[in-house]
Amino acid sequence: MSNSCVLLTWALLALLGLGTCCGPMVPRSEWKAKASKCSTGLQQPIRYVVISHTAGSTCDTPASCQQQARNVQHYHMNTLDWCDVGYNFLIGEDGLVYEGRGWNIKGAHTGPTWNPISIGITFMGNYMDRVPPQRALRAALSLLECGVAQGFLRSNYEIKGHRDVQQTLSPGDQLYEIIQGWPHYRA
Repeated sequence: MSNSCVLLTWALLALLGLGTCCGPMVPRSEWKAKASKCSTGLQQPIRYVVISHTAGSTCDTPASCQQQARNVQHYHMNTLDWCDVGYNFLIGEDGLVYEGRGWNIKGAHTGPTWNPISIGITFMGNYMDRVPPQRALRAALSLLECGVAQGFLRSNYEIKGHRDVQQTLSPGDQLYEIIQGWPHYRA
């Protein structure tokens, strides 16, 4: 197939919403997640996205981020007795998105009012005094674009910081300042 045919094929797929690249996503099987016991679905397309941070250890390699995702899941399931990791997606400083509950299952990230109407995206690490690397921010923004392109998020979705909807310091002062500049942010 010639280069012009390949480009035309990709252009047609993109127009149909079928060729959308969702960026680097690490599926649950790859980070060795425990089986989920969750089953409550989300009604799509979803209007809200809540951005948080774990306030725990950072990770900057696929191996360390996979371990950190397992650590968060272990805490949520074994200590808090939740049905799975609380977040829909976790962002590593390695620039990868780690699948949590995914687009279809209600999270446990922001309490009973917001969990049923939002997607929870957390950055693994503490962002009170430092910013996530650009590759992590790009991964989150790519995930959001993918969510719209694939019909999981409304095109006019709204981003909230965790502290906008609950009494918490999450997503940390530095990350909160960054997301306030994102086009879909609404206080």
